[in-house]
Amino acid sequence: MMNNHTADPLCVLTVHAHPDDEASKGAPTLAMYASRGVRTVLVCCTGGEEGDMNNPKLREPGQPFHELTPAQEKSLLARLRPIELEASARVIGFSDVVMLGYRDSGMLDSPSNSNPECFHMADIDEATGRLVAEIRRTRPQVIITYSDDQRGYPHPDHVKVHDISVLAFERAGDPMWYPEAGEPWQPLKLYYTLWSRARIMAMHEAMLKLRGSSPFDAKWLERPSQDERITTKLHVGQWLYARTGALKAHATQIDPDEPWWFGLSDDEMAEVYPYEDWVLAKSAVVGPALGEFESDLFAGIDSAVIATTNGVTLR
Repeated sequence: MMNNHTADPLCVLTVHAHPDDEASKGAPTLAMYASRGVRTVLVCCTGGEEGDMNNPKLREPGQPFHELTPAQEKSLLARLRPIELEASARVIGFSDVVMLGYRDSGMLDSPSNSNPECFHMADIDEATGRLVAEIRRTRPQVIITYSDDQRGYPHPDHVKVHDISVLAFERAGDPMWYPEAGEPWQPLKLYYTLWSRARIMAMHEAMLKLRGSSPFDAKWLERPSQDERITTKLHVGQWLYARTGALKAHATQIDPDEPWWFGLSDDEMAEVYPYEDWVLAKSAVVGPALGEFESDLFAGIDSAVIATTNGVTLR
């Protein structure tokens, strides 16, 4: 028997491949909803074991990665990345963080792609079942995942995140699938992440004007635009701190002086492009009218009778 969505608090569940992905894709949006009393759930599919140490400052004398062998560096990374993820989740304000339990597959065509414990090698139905179990446990109305178009960054784990998310959205409400995974629950809306061309160009032009140079090179500026797919534009200028703080929480992965991430301050970014853009991929509710943008991931979901735990009624 299908659950009554209006009897449950609002919840959004976002699916990511590795620790730090939650910081670079959608952190302000999730922080905004968390601040409004919405339950926010992060599902991280791998532990990020194949990540590199990308912060050169941590290799300086007196820092934890100074003069480590490659093997020692990997071992330390494996210990630190869960701690960094926990810190990032606190900045964003997630209600729940779930590790799906797979190993990082590494970059496309790397030897680690064939590790039997990696996400890339996982059976698609088994991996989908793990995600379905979390959807049924947490009961989100909205799910966020990666786009179907990943030509710009075809990482095996990102491709797999998309694949299992779409299947889980379709199967979570079907009692014939995974009967051992809990009572069926059908999410109502599925969104894809998108770094819009409008955002990239706004940042590029602002950095040229304010800093005299921009880290966005031809590879970024000449990418085909997918802006015509955008259905949902959220004003998140007040919550841009979540992206900055969450990225910096991943100290092994992010150089705090890297202009690609931090070339504009949060206040400057709020002036330049205070939005996050989304693609509504699947929906059981009425979508935006032609030519109009949604301004709420929960648009069309009847939440008038839903009171959050802090006593605030949304919409």
